Amino acid sequence: MEIIGVDPQTLDFVSQWKSGAEYFTAHTSGSTGEPKEILLPRGDMLRSATATCDYFNLSSGSTIVSPLSASYIAGKMMIVRAVVADCRLVMETPSNRPLNDFYGDIDLLPIVPSQAEWLLTGDLKGNRVNNVIVGGAPLSPLLERRLASASFHCVATYGMTETCSHVALRPLGQPFFEAMPGVTFDVDTDRRLIICADGYSFDRIVTNDLVELIDNRRFRWLGRKDNVIISGGVKLHPEEIERELSEFIDKPFYLIGRSNDKWGTEMVMYVECDDREIDADKLKSRIKTIVHPHKVPHEIRLCRKLERTPSGKIKRVLL
Repeated sequence: MEIIGVDPQTLDFVSQWKSGAEYFTAHTSGSTGEPKEILLPRGDMLRSATATCDYFNLSSGSTIVSPLSASYIAGKMMIVRAVVADCRLVMETPSNRPLNDFYGDIDLLPIVPSQAEWLLTGDLKGNRVNNVIVGGAPLSPLLERRLASASFHCVATYGMTETCSHVALRPLGQPFFEAMPGVTFDVDTDRRLIICADGYSFDRIVTNDLVELIDNRRFRWLGRKDNVIISGGVKLHPEEIERELSEFIDKPFYLIGRSNDKWGTEMVMYVECDDREIDADKLKSRIKTIVHPHKVPHEIRLCRKLERTPSGKIKRVLL
């Protein structure tokens, strides 16, 4: 294994790994609550990395590049994948302009949605990217279509820090996530996804993700249960509405519920922009022509900057 671009976070993790440590500290992103520190078993990380290496046929002749920090699980797992495949790994300084140098054929590149635009339109220094995995936040329909038609093979990931990165993958343009080897799925009475993994230390995790379960290996993601808004007795899934609207709104935005004496809860939209760029009243009028009346936000609030976690995810909070 060869590692290029060893920053302090990468060096610290590699040092722990080589020392034979059995547990590694990781932190949840904080997008759905306060970030928390957890311990990940070495065996879980190896099992997850092996499944990904097998899926993308990574071997000693492969080159993989990580524009994600080793402070987070996505960056850590790229290092473990390089260990498993015994391949060349380049750790780049995280930015929204990945691929800062020429590496030749890149067999695996993990990105978050904010890095996708550069990958589609920027100067890639002559690199040829074969496989891209994108995670960290849902993709807008427009961005997904563009990535699906790109020259590289692009796959969306589903997972969390507790599962050592992804437990399911979905080739862009396909509707369903499919389980990685050793993982199956179930749902509870609320349609929350249950991850079942006999070979992992966590064995079974009941998530807060609402899904349409196709079978025990495939599901369609609907949104977070804790984000569901019940307004006047109508159940609204913000993530689904956001996907409908994202084709018409080219700014970062999200929907959230707030207390209302009449309806119990009302839906509010926050849009990241300069107030000279968007007229909130005109935007609301346009939304009324796009979605069902129940899905129209009660109020649209314009914000110069939405709150984000350290890893770049938008925090869904009332401002």
